[in-house]
Amino acid sequence: MDTLSRLLIVIRETIAEWLRVRWSVLNFAQVETALFLLFVLLAISLFTVLARRLWLRKAGRTHVTLPAVLPVMRRSYASATRHGAFLVFALGVPFFAVALAAPQTGFTREEVSYPGRRVALILDSSNSMVMSFKASTLRTQGGQAFFTAVAAAEYFMRLRMSGPYRDLMALLQFGNYAYVVTPFTTDHENILLSIGLVGTPTEWGRFDDSGTTIIKSLEEGLALFKTFDFLNTSGNLLLIFTDGRDDQATLNGRRLSEIMADARRSKVPVYMIRTAFNTKFGGVEQDALWKSAVEASGADESQPDGCEKIPGDRFHQCPPTNKSLSLWERVG
Repeated sequence: MDTLSRLLIVIRETIAEWLRVRWSVLNFAQVETALFLLFVLLAISLFTVLARRLWLRKAGRTHVTLPAVLPVMRRSYASATRHGAFLVFALGVPFFAVALAAPQTGFTREEVSYPGRRVALILDSSNSMVMSFKASTLRTQGGQAFFTAVAAAEYFMRLRMSGPYRDLMALLQFGNYAYVVTPFTTDHENILLSIGLVGTPTEWGRFDDSGTTIIKSLEEGLALFKTFDFLNTSGNLLLIFTDGRDDQATLNGRRLSEIMADARRSKVPVYMIRTAFNTKFGGVEQDALWKSAVEASGADESQPDGCEKIPGDRFHQCPPTNKSLSLWERVG
């Protein structure tokens, strides 16, 4: 019974599949071959019938003598079953013809891709990030500016992950020197994991590169774009989270303005998110230095909602309000 049940299921599924297929969408790859073979079979059948008609019949050789059938004997209706085999054959001929013609259905698959940006996130892990920054709209692990920067980077990552775009993301951190934590990848979960790891109080406590050299992080970020051959292509973005408390404007004989000019020529605009709590522009001594630097990199001039308006601003200092969260969508 189990075998019979499975057979019935297969038959029902096959019939349902046939009913779903429309003749208008079928393409027959071997229709000419099928028609030719059917023509040959029909010709052979007609030739056989004609040959039997013309075949010379002789009594005793081609005829069989039978005793007379009495009129009282009724004809059996079961005799019609002798044509059953021929009926099955006749019903199978159309299916054979269709199968021989090799029916095919068109298969279409569409893949929509959204080319994303190439974004390098840079976290300031220096000792100056110990200053207080109370962010009520972000989930931080502490009240220091470093943990706010980490939470902001995570928020930015989740915003990009929720969209349709396939960004290439990288993560760097810096103190006196800059370090590549995770190179460019589309594995956004890996970037989130890396942010979470470097952003724990334990790991930050182990980070012994206590100084702040922002220019070094910018140089390392641009070098990463160059390593992956991403220079001079649209969609690049370097986003740095720092308190901006660093006035070093030269590195290995190169001035900050030269590095920013290289960034502009290479189409790698720089955005700086200055994490100084309740401090307007000019409240940090080096604000003017870094504002002019990031503007020289060629970032667009869109102004995030909830941030203080500065003409031509690419340097964002936002109060810790819900409105300032729209910044990440603008930058992204």
